[in-house]
Amino acid sequence: MKRRLLDRRWDSRIRTHFEILYSSGREDGAGILANISYTGALLTQASVQPRVGSQVRVFVPLTEDSPFEVVGKVVRHVEDGFAIEYFGLGPELRSLVDDAAALVANPLHVPPRRRSQP
Repeated sequence: MKRRLLDRRWDSRIRTHFEILYSSGREDGAGILANISYTGALLTQASVQPRVGSQVRVFVPLTEDSPFEVVGKVVRHVEDGFAIEYFGLGPELRSLVDDAAALVANPLHVPPRRRSQP
């Protein structure tokens, strides 16, 4: 229950497993886009873990034409990766989240939207 109280995320997460590349300043890395929402994403198996607060560009190859680029700020570290919060939600980013949900056969939301207490 304590974890739930500390979890300040409002948007549902869609579990994914996309190989991605990312860049933060002079550091480049690779990893897995483990989940995504309309406000942020979790990257795991990260080859480089950027500092909390640093800007990160994430390249997601959803199409063969060109990778989709997401820009965000590192908000926390996890054991083998990090979480980012996006700088803004435009129609392209909303489309990326929708496309990710469509590509995942049975999307699992982690965590579910918070329910108001009766």
